[in-house]
Amino acid sequence: MYYAGRGVPQDYQEAVKWYRKAAAQGYAIAQLYLGLTYYAGRGVPQDYQEAVKWYRKAADQGYAIAQNDLGAMYGAGRGVPQDYVLAHMWWNLSASQGNDAAKSNRDLAVKLMTAKQIEEAQRLARNWKPKK
Repeated sequence: MYYAGRGVPQDYQEAVKWYRKAAAQGYAIAQLYLGLTYYAGRGVPQDYQEAVKWYRKAADQGYAIAQNDLGAMYGAGRGVPQDYVLAHMWWNLSASQGNDAAKSNRDLAVKLMTAKQIEEAQRLARNWKPKK
């Protein structure tokens, strides 16, 4: 509510405070939103590494939107070294849950990858297990 200013004045810093409380309890949506706030620099200084940290926590739980966003960070090399294999893996996991943006991202990445890289990314996706 604070992030969007619904029913209360918009206050990104207050939103971040509540996201942190929920994220600490393992809520993937709150972890995703913390990643988004760090990515955009809303309520916190912009910090791609911190965004990756929070995207990963949600992605590791199997949250498709966070998996897509984490793939985008690897694809662009923001907060992590650019790595199309890991980008493809995360996009593939997200796409397998029906995320159309991840499908498009994965398909674009394939055009930049070797057959060996694609094979490795697919192997990583097959062997991935969610963390609790």
